[in-house]
Amino acid sequence: MAGAADGGLVAAVEALFAASESSVVTAVRLAKSAPASAWNLSVRRNRVTSKPRVLAVTAKRSPATQRFKVNLHVIKQSNAGLQVSKTYKLKHLVKIEALPGDAAALSFFLRFDNAKPGIPVPQWTARTPDDRNLLVVTLLRLCRENGLKLPVVVGLDVVEMALWAQAHAAPLPAGAPELGPPMVAGVGVAVGGGAEGGAAALVGVGPAEALVSAEEEAGMAALLGSYTLGIGQAEAFSERLRRELAALEAANVHAILESEPLVDAVLAALDEAAGRADDMDETLAVFNTKLRHMREDIEAIELRNNRLEQQAENNGALLAELAALLARLRVPPEFSSLLLGGPFEEPCMAQNMEAARWLTQARAALEPPALPAQYAGMQAVREKRAELERLRSTWVRRATDFLRTYLAAIADPLLANRAAFSQRGALKRPDHSELRYRCRAYAPLLQHLKELDPACLPPLRQAYCHSLNSLLRREARAFAEELRASSKLVRTTNSWLENLAGAANGTGGPALSPAGEAYTTMLRTFVPLIVDESNFFAGFMCFDVEAPSRTRSDSLNIDLSDDETDAPAAPDGKTVVVARGVAEQAALAAGQGALVAGLSEDFVGLVDWACRLDAVQAITLDGITEAWLASHGTADHGSPAIAQLLADCADRIRASWAKFIEEVTHQIERYDKGLKQAGVLPYIPRFALLAGRMEQLVQGGARDAVDGAYERLVGTMFAVLHRIAAADPKHAPILLLENYAAFQNSTFDLANSVPALAVFYQQASDAYEQACADYVHAAIAYQFGKLFQFGERIKALDVRPEEVPFSPGFSKADLRKLLKSTLAGVEKQLGGMYKRMAKHLTADDLLPSLWDKAKEEFLAQYEDLEALLAQCYPSEQLSPSSPEMRELFRTV
Repeated sequence: MAGAADGGLVAAVEALFAASESSVVTAVRLAKSAPASAWNLSVRRNRVTSKPRVLAVTAKRSPATQRFKVNLHVIKQSNAGLQVSKTYKLKHLVKIEALPGDAAALSFFLRFDNAKPGIPVPQWTARTPDDRNLLVVTLLRLCRENGLKLPVVVGLDVVEMALWAQAHAAPLPAGAPELGPPMVAGVGVAVGGGAEGGAAALVGVGPAEALVSAEEEAGMAALLGSYTLGIGQAEAFSERLRRELAALEAANVHAILESEPLVDAVLAALDEAAGRADDMDETLAVFNTKLRHMREDIEAIELRNNRLEQQAENNGALLAELAALLARLRVPPEFSSLLLGGPFEEPCMAQNMEAARWLTQARAALEPPALPAQYAGMQAVREKRAELERLRSTWVRRATDFLRTYLAAIADPLLANRAAFSQRGALKRPDHSELRYRCRAYAPLLQHLKELDPACLPPLRQAYCHSLNSLLRREARAFAEELRASSKLVRTTNSWLENLAGAANGTGGPALSPAGEAYTTMLRTFVPLIVDESNFFAGFMCFDVEAPSRTRSDSLNIDLSDDETDAPAAPDGKTVVVARGVAEQAALAAGQGALVAGLSEDFVGLVDWACRLDAVQAITLDGITEAWLASHGTADHGSPAIAQLLADCADRIRASWAKFIEEVTHQIERYDKGLKQAGVLPYIPRFALLAGRMEQLVQGGARDAVDGAYERLVGTMFAVLHRIAAADPKHAPILLLENYAAFQNSTFDLANSVPALAVFYQQASDAYEQACADYVHAAIAYQFGKLFQFGERIKALDVRPEEVPFSPGFSKADLRKLLKSTLAGVEKQLGGMYKRMAKHLTADDLLPSLWDKAKEEFLAQYEDLEALLAQCYPSEQLSPSSPEMRELFRTV
């Protein structure tokens, strides 16, 4: 049926509200747009952007009142389907207003009494009059049925909507009871039901009850009663009403034409009112112009007042800033007089420090960032900066001159006090506490000088180093002289071959001689003192130093004794400062070098004295010096000056040791006794004594020096031994085996613990075996040479064994003759060979082993000869046989 609700749309909306208790009454497709302004309606109508929406009316029965709660829902289409965007309650609907100027009356407004002020009311546009009529008739019917206030309808033809409602009323089924006014097709809804509602009730919306009030309905009934209408004559009745309406309008126009004088009077009054309105407009324009000028004048006055207020604030801030700047520029007269001519004596140092502190702060206050950049170019600032610079230069020059004189003579009181130095019987560590007290009094002055002019420090450092160096050299010289005088010394002879036996008999650890103890006492007294003075110099002379590190002096494995001296023991650790930056490091190294300049003469002199008294003691001195150098002479734990001092001592010790080894080598090379008088050469056992003493004294880095000495001495000894042996080849084997045996016996224990000596021990062992073999071969050849030479001659023949007896000189008769001459009285010959070997050897302990070697060698050759003769001369027997010969050796 035309105009009925879209069945598919209603089904979709019912599916949307299926989860709720509300029932869908109707649903209409509309277009929503922003409302057009009354002033530019024709312009904005063309620019309205419409959005498709669905207006759905739902009803829900109230359990308390059994009435329906009706809501109007605005539904929009989204990706997920239909979605409710806004809901209005029907009880708040107060007005339904058609859009003015819309001839078809398809656009209208729904106004609610609870709408927020200022929010525009949306404009709804129906697609067809049927959709519009369906929605409006349904809303009016529901308001009436539920006792709600009927909304005002403006701009819509009520008669037309009533006729439409009658035309679209749903017919009842045949035989059904009359339930009320005719229903509009598609508007009826089944409401209630379920456990609460009982049977469904059918609500119909009729045109008579939906469009007019009770009074209007009574009037309409009276009007209809004056006419007799049949079924289907509604159009004729409507046409008659239109004719009557036209007649009424014509009558109204006639009445208006009859009232022309009144109209003329009204028009005259309107003309007069228009003239007065024009006059008022002109007057208002004049007043507007004057008011505009007044506003401009007021704005100008306010602008000038604001500028004056800003200027006043700026002037106040400027005065405050100038007052602060003047406070910075002011020079207190007491500071000015003190900086220009005040004394620098110790009682006045507090005032001088305060003045210097003020000068430093005043100069910093006139430099960025303390002083804003815009003030830097002011003449007053430039003049005050020049004045402060003059005060700075004058004060720095005066303070530098005073300190140069003061530091140059700071050590004079200690130099003049002879009791401060080590004297006979009173060996003590120098005490510089008074000197440091005098320095600390002027340390703040040096700090301020560094801040004001760092270039003035090098002359002061030089003066201090020169004065302290004189004191250190004087103290070192006195300390070294007292060490020499207080040491109980026994001078060794010039020959290294003497005075070693007693020293080598000890079994303990390294033992320092008095000279060595004097040297170590010098080191443990003055090296820490120099480190302390270097650190104090770095702090006192304002070097930029890093945080101090710790050295480990206790890592020096030195057995130091204080029995004869009151010098302090080596400290557990020394604080050594390191300067930051290359320039600071160079300056600090130069200053420390000036502090210890010339001190190496006293240390080196003590080294020479100790090495002259006991040259072997240089090994211990070298180890001690290396340990101190590792602890205080590295880049991380010391200064280059201390490293150079210890390096000079180490170089002199090594030079003395090298000289000693050179002298020993020269004495070995000059040994020129004859071979027959030689026996075991004297430098062989004495070398063992020297090596034992060296191993007792060696420690630390001296290991390389000792190993080098072993190589030099042993190589020279073996070379001289072979040179003597080469002079007499006949007796050379016995000389070599006796000396190599003596070397092995004397160095056996040392070779087990000293790798360098183990190499020479193995070399001597190999040479001993070779010498024994040569000697045994010579001894056997002396007694039985012809016998064994016969066997060698047989082996040299290029014939078969059975042909040997037929060779010239190898007949059986020749063999019998040879055996008779060589083996006759073999027991006596063996005894003679043993006695001959005992006569040659000077060491009886070598004879048993040598005789065993000779026996084994002889028996081996004898067995080979016996086997050879058995092959070549089967009928001849060697007598005595090999077993018999072995038994004969046992009887010797």
